[in-house]
Amino acid sequence: MSIQTRRERERAERERLIVTAARELAEAEGWDAVTTRRLAAEIEYSQPVLYSHFKGKDAIMAAVAVQGFGDIAAELRAARTAAGGAREALAAVGEAYTAFARRRPALYDAMFTHTVDLPFATPEAPAALREAFGELLEAVRPIAADGDDPGLLTETYWAGLHGLVTLMRSGRLPAKAHERRLALLIGHFTAGAS
Repeated sequence: MSIQTRRERERAERERLIVTAARELAEAEGWDAVTTRRLAAEIEYSQPVLYSHFKGKDAIMAAVAVQGFGDIAAELRAARTAAGGAREALAAVGEAYTAFARRRPALYDAMFTHTVDLPFATPEAPAALREAFGELLEAVRPIAADGDDPGLLTETYWAGLHGLVTLMRSGRLPAKAHERRLALLIGHFTAGAS
């Protein structure tokens, strides 16, 4: 192994360590607790080392978000492919999406609530973002009617899921009725679908 290869491997490992520490700290204490000073102490590197990898907290949060999109894509794919039909797949994806948001609130916030410098809905979007949206699209496409734009229909379904999750998490909608609301969303999206 060359010195260059070893250095690249060590650099990638430090980046993973920084992102993992930020993700764990955010999940335990919230994003306000994630500072470069705190992260440097957590991973036992100096702040200049952090800045040699990331421009600051926002860049770290963006890296955490990209990792989260990879995670949610895998969960949505597993839910979708295990389902029996189009309606069941859409329901399973909706349940997996909301379960992810409940289980990983700080990660969900990095992905969907906080402002991060990531190009969404463009060809330049990181692969993990495209993959996560692609899983939603694969669940929605079979229920699209003739003339529907599957991408716009998917964005609308996603907006519905996100709205339900956000309103429930903020206490504006009671959590006890979430499953019924989700069933209503699925029912109206699949009305008339085979």
